[in-house]
Amino acid sequence: MKRTTRRRLVLVGLNVLVLAFALAAVLLVKANWDTIGPNFWSPGRKDTWRDLITTGVKNTVIYTVIAFSGGLVLAVALALGRLSPVFTLRWVATAYIEFFRGLPALLVISFMAYGPEIAFGWRPPGGLPGAGLLALILVASAYMAETVRAGIQAVPRGQSEAARSLGMGGGATMVRIILPQAFRVVIPPLTNEFVLLIKDTALLSVIGVQLGQRELTTVARDFESTGATAQTSTSLVQAALIYLVITIPLTQLVSWLERRQRRATR
Repeated sequence: MKRTTRRRLVLVGLNVLVLAFALAAVLLVKANWDTIGPNFWSPGRKDTWRDLITTGVKNTVIYTVIAFSGGLVLAVALALGRLSPVFTLRWVATAYIEFFRGLPALLVISFMAYGPEIAFGWRPPGGLPGAGLLALILVASAYMAETVRAGIQAVPRGQSEAARSLGMGGGATMVRIILPQAFRVVIPPLTNEFVLLIKDTALLSVIGVQLGQRELTTVARDFESTGATAQTSTSLVQAALIYLVITIPLTQLVSWLERRQRRATR
């Protein structure tokens, strides 16, 4: 038997095995659909779509864009600090990155919402949403800094040497030569970080915000306790569907960008 034929048979066998396990799981799991239906998709569900979209989705997108933009600016500065020849600057950037990468985002959000006011009598601009956004910026910047640093280091050293030979200074070389090439490399992982931030905005629901400032999860949670879908999980299911509608196309975009990047490097 040829190697290619044997490989195809193995792949077919694995696919059949996976499908068999999936079918067995569906048949063996006994669910009470008479109970699931009313509790996860109750009457009156259409009344919640308007607020979920006009308030929840709108604020989720706004919070995500602000957190991503602020985090990216800070990430570039941190990445340059990590690569700096100045030891103290390199140490401070490394300490910052390791600190915020080591803390749960939920803990940072809770601390920024109440800690500065208790400790220093100062509240971040924008009230509780502003404090939550600042926390997301701090956490996201720590992760994106490592991505940007990897992108900078992926640029061939000959690029900077060629720029220096033409008389360009170190700062101009970084801004005009290195960073543009680095960002082309890190667009897929940065897009993935954007998707993660969309979901991380749901953590803002723990600090409490005003009605017009609620993101998607908070709107759904409020409908779960009041309104047409009270005492059911209908609004949460609706919010989950909306998250999927937003994130799945973005994750597919990441996959397309990665495939395009692999073709470009061949």
